[in-house]
Amino acid sequence: MPPSSTSTAMAPSSSSVSSAATAPAVAGEKPPLLELVNLWKRFGDGPAQVTAVSNVNLKIREGEFVCLVGPSGCGKSTLFNMVGGLLPADDDGSILMHGRPMADGALLGKVSFMPQRDLLFAWRNVVDNAILGLEVEGTPKAAARARALEMLPDFGLKGFEKHYPHQLSGGMRQRVALMRTFLFERDMILLDEPFGALDALTRAMMQRWLLDIWARYRRTVLFITHDIDEAIFLGDRVVVMTSRPGTIKCDEVIELPRPRDAGIVTSPEFIEIKRRLLGAIEEEARKSFVSTTGGAG
Repeated sequence: MPPSSTSTAMAPSSSSVSSAATAPAVAGEKPPLLELVNLWKRFGDGPAQVTAVSNVNLKIREGEFVCLVGPSGCGKSTLFNMVGGLLPADDDGSILMHGRPMADGALLGKVSFMPQRDLLFAWRNVVDNAILGLEVEGTPKAAARARALEMLPDFGLKGFEKHYPHQLSGGMRQRVALMRTFLFERDMILLDEPFGALDALTRAMMQRWLLDIWARYRRTVLFITHDIDEAIFLGDRVVVMTSRPGTIKCDEVIELPRPRDAGIVTSPEFIEIKRRLLGAIEEEARKSFVSTTGGAG
């Protein structure tokens, strides 16, 4: 088991904008875990062609928790699917892992990916759902089950080993899906709105629990959310995308102390970060609305 570890549009102070996406590497410094270089994705041809993602440049260091936000339709999921190896990037740009370019298909299996739905199999119990990725990878079932049983307490699932999905609450189902993602030991974890379908109280509990798990296992996380409070609460950085075609509008370093508890959302520092980021997102949402309605009010 891994060891335990404890330019926005609103003119923020210079310390609030991350230089991680643009600063040159220092001699001898490790390359970023993930680097997106001039990344594009277009769908279709000719007049009907749609550019979903344009000229995205982003660096994510090992162990960072980076949240990705933006208006609906800005290309967040398209970007995720490219990083996850489910969609090829256009020839204009490239994706690098540990400084090495990833050719088409090479990213499959290099990251752990959890979509919005838990996608648990109804006929498999908690442990058998959790070890699915390991089984597909070729890990012997006995060894996979032993690893899952060791991890159950960390995910609040001890005593539920033989329960089936229909016997679990929504939050417990999400914990099973996250456990499956963490068991599939990859350096980077992609989480696409994993708490979006949960009620507000369960969602808040799951956010605090996820931070505890992240601190313990210290994986690198790229997290999509529409909830700006969630992004600030969870992230080391919050990256805002523009309206389509999506590119990086701003990259805010969240300099709030860790560990974080529920009370931090009422702090003046949290509220000021939220003001800046909401301004950036609302500006892009207005652009998106105007482009799809022709300016109709």
